[in-house]
Amino acid sequence: MRWWDIEPVLALERDLFPEDAWSPGMFWSELAHARGPRATRRYVVAETTESGSARIVGYAGLAAAGGLGDVQTIAAARDQWGTGLGARLLTDLLQHATAFECEEVLLEVRVDNLRAQRLYERFGFEPIGFRRGYYQPGNIDALVMRHHVKTHQGTETHG
Repeated sequence: MRWWDIEPVLALERDLFPEDAWSPGMFWSELAHARGPRATRRYVVAETTESGSARIVGYAGLAAAGGLGDVQTIAAARDQWGTGLGARLLTDLLQHATAFECEEVLLEVRVDNLRAQRLYERFGFEPIGFRRGYYQPGNIDALVMRHHVKTHQGTETHG
């Protein structure tokens, strides 16, 4: 995701999350930490080309610090539900969690978003608790889920 993606991402954000959509400033702040050698964020967009023009149909973001990753946001346009786009976005975030040397990744998901919960469970996320009234202004609880990142370290052999 780059700065020029913010406006189309915001349109999708408002469609999918009308009560608790992120502000432009939230995206700008996250992108400020997504570039350069000290980057602690990974933000991506997914595009499709229709009638010769590109359209953003999904986006996702990960924050990483101190061995812990946090899925900040993940979304797919309604017409992309069931296509595997959410899984592809999550795969990208988890690959970058490994690159950021995260040992585990956390996320919050609305308790009433069963579609997203099923996706996260397929990737090995497990529920670990709740955040009461996390999503405002609707006062909706969040289910907190955790995924242990598998590292691909070799095993030592002794002769």
